[in-house]
Amino acid sequence: MTSAPWHRYVAIGDSFTEGMCDPLPEPPDGFRGWADRLAAHLSALAVDAGHEFAYANLAVRGRKLDDVVGPQLDSALTLQPDLVSIVGGGNDILRPSVDLEQVADRLDAAVARIRAMGADVLLATPSDPAKAGIFAALRPRHAAHTANLHSIAGRHGAAVVDVWGLKALQDWRMWADDRIHLTSEGHHRVACAAATALGIPLNNDDWREPLPAANRLGRREALTNHAAWARVHLRPWVQRRLHGRSSGDAISAKRPALAPIAPARLDSEAAARLPC
Repeated sequence: MTSAPWHRYVAIGDSFTEGMCDPLPEPPDGFRGWADRLAAHLSALAVDAGHEFAYANLAVRGRKLDDVVGPQLDSALTLQPDLVSIVGGGNDILRPSVDLEQVADRLDAAVARIRAMGADVLLATPSDPAKAGIFAALRPRHAAHTANLHSIAGRHGAAVVDVWGLKALQDWRMWADDRIHLTSEGHHRVACAAATALGIPLNNDDWREPLPAANRLGRREALTNHAAWARVHLRPWVQRRLHGRSSGDAISAKRPALAPIAPARLDSEAAARLPC
């Protein structure tokens, strides 16, 4: 990868790429997210180079790999992008019967298809859930998926956002109340990691640094928080699964067509980060 500006960036995936829990100050898009933040930085680079830049985001919360490498990818390729970020499989991994090798094979075929059209590809690993409470049980699956993604990238010359290795994300303050989606601060840091993966130098490495140490919650407060999370977030998620529904069933892509995005540099975004 080089730091030369791209002209047409299309992002596909699920809630991670849609940008859940990184709210915009006002409609129409609802959420921003790491991909939007990366696109704004790429737009700034394009402006510097005297080029036009356009961005589309086809990701929808709750979508499984069938949609990401199926309809989303088909739509993305019709836009003739020169950069595609593809992050999928996270919702599949939550299912007890997931076949990780099948997930890898489908992603491999999708990356090959994109590369055959001459576009660059950006993948992203899952986070390391070692300190994520009940989600720590997913660590072996996340680790295997991470290894598969690096193998896919090596075969096809793709870039990989090392979310697994971003230790700053192993802090509960980087995660929203649902404990699944990143806060604005978390999305900003992933965007910086994505730019770095694409070979784009940033002016500082502050995004790698952990937050200052937090006060440890007392046992009673921690139990109260866990109970509230189970009631507000876990129970509805389980009910949707039992009824075969998804949080994204009535949601469509927020940026379905290529369009300009206001340039904004990741290096100078601290004041623009919004709480989730």
